[in-house]
Amino acid sequence: MSKPKLLWLQSITCNGNTHSFLNHPELFSILAHFELIHHPVLESDYSFQEVIEGSVPCDVLILEGSFVQEGFLKAGVEVSSVIEHYAKRAKDIITVGTCATFGGIFKQKEPDKISGFAFDIEEKTARYKEYASKLISLPGCPIHPRWLSFVLLMITNGKKVEIDELHRPVELYGYTVHMGCTRNEYFEWKVDVKNFGLKEGCLFYEQGCQAPYTRGSCNKILWNDTSSKTRVGTPCFGCTEPSFPKTSLFTTKTNMGIPAKMPLGVPRRAYLTLTGVTKSFKIKRFSERLLEYDK
Repeated sequence: MSKPKLLWLQSITCNGNTHSFLNHPELFSILAHFELIHHPVLESDYSFQEVIEGSVPCDVLILEGSFVQEGFLKAGVEVSSVIEHYAKRAKDIITVGTCATFGGIFKQKEPDKISGFAFDIEEKTARYKEYASKLISLPGCPIHPRWLSFVLLMITNGKKVEIDELHRPVELYGYTVHMGCTRNEYFEWKVDVKNFGLKEGCLFYEQGCQAPYTRGSCNKILWNDTSSKTRVGTPCFGCTEPSFPKTSLFTTKTNMGIPAKMPLGVPRRAYLTLTGVTKSFKIKRFSERLLEYDK
């Protein structure tokens, strides 16, 4: 039985998702399930020159980098035309990273020209309808390597990947980064920490943590099987969301001490009620721990 033919193409990118995937502990075991047609870094069956000639086979197309219809060339050829040529032929299309999915950080330079492949932030691009039936979105800056391996192994095993309205796998993006955070108890009791890198305290009010607004599995599928941003005392940047990158990264906008934007799925009235109750209590063990850090 022949292996699915895997083609990895890049548009406007920093290579972050490529390098993240290279750190997968079972990288070559994962790739052994595929025939690697072309990859920008790894040794593969075909050169890029052969790819742009349009004749190489492609079952699974991985796209990395922000998309622009005109003006971004490689080897004298519009990258957009190469991508769309193989997108028509592929059985599955995976956008890896927030740039390829929503436009990402490169969109900041030319907001009207640069977008993701099928989404421009949350809006569908003109090409969405043609490719929606075979599209899987993996936003992240960069993606966790195990997110991509999950999708690739589902494909090679002939299993359907359940997706949300933005085509993100529900298994990976069906909950918030906040849900797996080890600081949840501090969030519930509204005990915030005022400095980075500390083990105790919530990072939401004082440090702008985006975990309550961000869908992703960073606190469940740990980086290097070890840690995450919030575990080391750094706020979540919300890098898997269409709105990334946000301005005022390390602040949470509040009105009279109440977040201007509610955590995902939480009604304002319920949040205000719970906040009022929790702020009326002083938890001694939290206060003592945070005092130690302030010394």
